[in-house]
Amino acid sequence: MSSKIENVIGEIEDYLADCKAMPFSSTKICVEKDRIDSLVSELRLKIPDEIKEYQKKRQKLDNSRDAILNDAKTQAENMVKAAQIHTEELINEHEIMQRAYEQANKVIDDATAEAQRIMDSATEDANNIRMGAIQYTDDMLSNLEMIINHAIDSNKTRYETLMESLNKSLNIVMSNRNELRPEENTQDAEQTLADSVKEVMDDDGPTDEE
Repeated sequence: MSSKIENVIGEIEDYLADCKAMPFSSTKICVEKDRIDSLVSELRLKIPDEIKEYQKKRQKLDNSRDAILNDAKTQAENMVKAAQIHTEELINEHEIMQRAYEQANKVIDDATAEAQRIMDSATEDANNIRMGAIQYTDDMLSNLEMIINHAIDSNKTRYETLMESLNKSLNIVMSNRNELRPEENTQDAEQTLADSVKEVMDDDGPTDEE
């Protein structure tokens, strides 16, 4: 499914493709200022909206990670408290204190090991969620970058092809003139070629800024 930004860029490209060429210019076109300003403003508004949407999704994943960590911490604390209570009960109930302490220490050790396992697992899950959120945001921004670069490259190729076609046509015309009057037109043709190429290059220059 196309993004909102891609749709707006498509509208801009379609509009520019339908614009008429300016008189006496092969590289410039006539555009309606209000129309192009409207499309650019719409594009400017869409970019923050999509970035905010990516940030919301990432925040949701971060919140999920925090919930996992908090739940694991609560479970670990409850297990340690239960172990401590059980330890006190063992000490009070058993006549042989040494045996009570051994059992109590084992319960505490087991509870601590299980709590650590839960914390380690929760931390790993949370880190995986965070990395997934970062990758998701980076993929979305990378896709946006590709869309914009493609639009730029597409228009640049279009104008470079036009320049090449004009130069070929100019060379054919000059060659035909030289065949008609080779002695008179040789020097003039060389100067005309240089001036024509320079003029076309000058016309092409400001187009990038537009």
